[in-house]
Amino acid sequence: MNIKQLQPIVRNWLEEDDLSRNYFYTKSLPTDPVFLELKIKSDLILCGMDFFIAVFKELGVKENKFEIFNTYEGKKVIKGTVIKLSESIPLSVALTGERLALNLLQHASSIATLTNQFSQIVHPHGIKILDTRKTTPGLRQLEKYAVRTGGGFNHRFGQTDTWMIKDNHKTCFGDLKSAVDFFVNQGVFYNNLVVEIHDLMELQTAKDLNIKHIMLDNFSPEDIKKAIKLKELGMTYEVSGGINLDNIHDYLISGVDAISSSSLISSAPRVDISLKYSP
Repeated sequence: MNIKQLQPIVRNWLEEDDLSRNYFYTKSLPTDPVFLELKIKSDLILCGMDFFIAVFKELGVKENKFEIFNTYEGKKVIKGTVIKLSESIPLSVALTGERLALNLLQHASSIATLTNQFSQIVHPHGIKILDTRKTTPGLRQLEKYAVRTGGGFNHRFGQTDTWMIKDNHKTCFGDLKSAVDFFVNQGVFYNNLVVEIHDLMELQTAKDLNIKHIMLDNFSPEDIKKAIKLKELGMTYEVSGGINLDNIHDYLISGVDAISSSSLISSAPRVDISLKYSP
């Protein structure tokens, strides 16, 4: 999506501030020109600038005014950096858009920064770090974009991108084979089938069903090594469940293709950015 395509989403977010409820306030906001500057208060990967700019574009500012801000997108920026706009915008617009724009920028930058820490650890081992569908409702585009910006990879955007058989499927359909039959019968020729596996016996069942993409859920490092001995050519192994920066080194095991972690999005420590403006 480009900035123009983000406008309807941003419009809905701006409506949460309910400025139309107080016409006197919005009418009286001064329109004096001010200059904006971003103050980076922690080391980070700056991410989400298109969303930031889209807020101000929706409020009537031409996006080319933010060209200098956009040059920092996806880059490592150190604490103490100050990024200044060379062109002014109306104070009324700055006051109206500041909080939403900054919220989006901080949230995306937090996710990109944490993902980058994970990716720096796993990539030398030929392992990819993946996000999950445990995203914030309404913010999936932003959050999955931030993961990619930080050097990670996206798992699925939606349920039908890839069929994924989880424990609830197996419970409700009766067993793994019945769940596999259900998804195979959906008739989508190119969809992959990923199966969440909970023990080595179930892994053997999946192999017997010719399942190629396996997610080892909450496997200990010792059991992962045992599972890898059963891995055949053409199979992929994704490891998931409780993996974080403190224990990820235990899972850098030869034969693991990917590690997925919801913490990339749900537990990203908040980076510190402030937006200041002056006459």
